[in-house]
Amino acid sequence: MKLLVDTKAQRVLYAEAGKDVVDFLFSLLTLPVGTVIRVLSKDSMVGSIGKLYASVEELDATYLRSADARNVLLAPSGGFKCGKLLQLPETAAAPATVVYRCSTQAYDRCDNYAAKVSGLPCKVTACSGKMTAVMKLVVPSIGVVASLAPSAVAATGFVLAVATYTVMDDLKVAPVSTISGITLLNSFGVTDLGSLQEKIMQIGYTEGLAMLKASLQSETVLTDVFLGKKRKA
Repeated sequence: MKLLVDTKAQRVLYAEAGKDVVDFLFSLLTLPVGTVIRVLSKDSMVGSIGKLYASVEELDATYLRSADARNVLLAPSGGFKCGKLLQLPETAAAPATVVYRCSTQAYDRCDNYAAKVSGLPCKVTACSGKMTAVMKLVVPSIGVVASLAPSAVAATGFVLAVATYTVMDDLKVAPVSTISGITLLNSFGVTDLGSLQEKIMQIGYTEGLAMLKASLQSETVLTDVFLGKKRKA
């Protein structure tokens, strides 16, 4: 993504991006609230929604209507690419995803079930065990994700690859045009073209998380994330 930065005002005026970036930004609209909290962590959420999430985590299984109720709330299905940040490989330092199996394995069928949340009752009716034994979920490495055929990647997503797109600081997206670019500079009141600087930014999983978090808290997302400057309202 190519940023146009006003170095005097220390702000990103807008960015130019291709299909992959716009697909990622649009995919944020498909994430269920529970998935957003799980990706960002409940402690980083503004307001009370993080507390609500924590209450589901801490609620004793005795009060839940079914064994799957906690999973449905804490790890909801749905969203583009099953709730993952679209086409953004996780960093090598990201912790392995943990799942849980039955701690007793009293029956052969106990091995058929795994849970994302610890403490759920075993799904085998006759078993009294709980899903507390830790297992590690094997996920594709960064190299595997990067090796996807270009044609397969181009066939996915939300927008066409035939255009370049303008992404505003507040994440408003529109196709690029020369006329709109000149109009944008006038609307920003830029008189010194020498103060403008282009910056090329690569968006990976870390940057994607930062943009998701900033989009929930700010109207100057690109400035906050890529210039490291929180603008005052």
